[in-house]
Amino acid sequence: MAKEGNTKKKVFNLGLLRRIFAFTGPYRATLYTVATLAVVLAVVSPLRPYLIKVSVDKYIGNNLLKGLIWISVFQFGILVIESLLRFWFTYRANWLGQSVVNDMRNGVFRKVLFQNVSYYDHTPIGTLTTRTINDIEAINDIFSEGVISIIADILTILAIITVMLATDWRLTLVCLATFPFLILATWWFKEAVNKSYQRVRNAVAALNAFAQEHLTGMYIVQAFAAEDREFGKFKAINKEHRNANIKSIFAYSVFFPIVEIILAISLGLLVWYGAARMMHVGLTVGVIISFVMYLNLLFRPLRMMADKFNVLQMGMIAGERVFTVLDSSDHLQDNGTQSADNIRGEVEFRDVHFRYKPESPVLRGVSFKLQAGKTMAVVGHTGAGKTSLISILNRLYEIEEGQILIDGRELKEYDIYSLRSRIGIVLQDVFLFSGTVADNITLRNENLTREQVVNVCTMLGIHDFIMRLPGGYDFNIMERGNTLSQGQRQLISFARALLYDPAILVLDEATSSVDSESEMLIQYAIDTLIKGRTSIVIAHRLSTIRKADEIIVMDKGVVTERGNHAQLIDARGAYYDLYTAVEQAKEKEVL
Repeated sequence: MAKEGNTKKKVFNLGLLRRIFAFTGPYRATLYTVATLAVVLAVVSPLRPYLIKVSVDKYIGNNLLKGLIWISVFQFGILVIESLLRFWFTYRANWLGQSVVNDMRNGVFRKVLFQNVSYYDHTPIGTLTTRTINDIEAINDIFSEGVISIIADILTILAIITVMLATDWRLTLVCLATFPFLILATWWFKEAVNKSYQRVRNAVAALNAFAQEHLTGMYIVQAFAAEDREFGKFKAINKEHRNANIKSIFAYSVFFPIVEIILAISLGLLVWYGAARMMHVGLTVGVIISFVMYLNLLFRPLRMMADKFNVLQMGMIAGERVFTVLDSSDHLQDNGTQSADNIRGEVEFRDVHFRYKPESPVLRGVSFKLQAGKTMAVVGHTGAGKTSLISILNRLYEIEEGQILIDGRELKEYDIYSLRSRIGIVLQDVFLFSGTVADNITLRNENLTREQVVNVCTMLGIHDFIMRLPGGYDFNIMERGNTLSQGQRQLISFARALLYDPAILVLDEATSSVDSESEMLIQYAIDTLIKGRTSIVIAHRLSTIRKADEIIVMDKGVVTERGNHAQLIDARGAYYDLYTAVEQAKEKEVL
């Protein structure tokens, strides 16, 4: 997978920031509250050092105990109020961020759900996982540690410097003489951490993609004894992740001691110049003490400013990646309006051309007509284009040329969701979700009752095997159905398709990976349930298609032969060769 984030990003993209803040629309009251609190806290921050100065110079210096007690009580009250305001500011800022993240994550996942299947042909699942989880979580930092926090810190810094200048501008300039060094150190830290953050993001995306792919394909890894080789690849990706984080740790380890040194120098200049002024000009002790507090308050946000700018920038980079998903146009652009609820199921292909990639045609001028309620079998060698017929029949992919009609009406005229609900599909590679057997059959459709599920499974002859499972229909299936055999998964998939009572039934290699007993069950179900239902059967096992009303033979995306079983055997063409090869293979198995 190509690395992300290698190109130079804009330091500050105001348009992107506006798009992110547009998600705060439902939470404007909270946003305004947080902004107001930022201003109030900036004003309150220099108040306590000022009160310390007054306490020392006016009350302690003049032995005014009663006044000292009252101003101390007042300072304590200010401290309590400031702490409560800071708590509320932090809580609401993070609440706002999490609310925006919640809405954005819902938006991204909804977008992913409605993308065309072709989108997943060129987008790694691990990358989409990173977009939906990690990148969106990084956007939360824009609110908790980014824009709002930076604005609050800047206001605080300006308020403190203003009070310092108003108190004694000469002493202020002396104390801030180290600022140029602090700015240089901050700039170096910002650039170093920014680079390491980008490396960390790239490494996280690579780790997610690698782990997702290999956990899904663990059977293949172990079957080919590739554990050590794949572990070596994982170690290399994980090492890059570690090195990127160490770079960031190094920058932090250098920057914070430098800031402490600069602060110590500023305090030293304060003591040196302040002491000299006290002896000749009459500078008070209260001013010196308050300036010590001002400097500590000033350096506290400055320590984190560069880091917050990096967090903001990385949040915006994450936002740009998230908006890449949200802005993707690889979804159904032209949905029809005609309902498919009452279709009879007549299917017609007229000179259909289709390709997944521009340079690789898959179907080339395919034409046939299947009458409603009839069964058509499609045979051919691997790569002939059989499965592609299914993908374009329910508009998972769009055709390049020609027409596909159902009941004489072009496919694009039908509402796609209504159309797909009337086409039942059983695939060779069965995917089952984590959940109960019943959940996988109904796909958690609350409109389908347990009675309907039991009736369909009884018709298929799989009710007994389900009841033998611990918990029966409530038996929990592990991820991808790993607790069931391939044949059992295939039968559940078949029940899933038939439960929705489709007008058109498609079986893609539905019996190619099951044992003889399961195949007999499916064959019985096919014989019983395709009556009055348009069916397209794609299979390598010719025994499953002999009873089809019509058979088409495909080769390299072209229909080469058509007819029923007897007609194609008499023609002595490609179908005859396939049939003969299968019969000879059976004889060898018997021998």
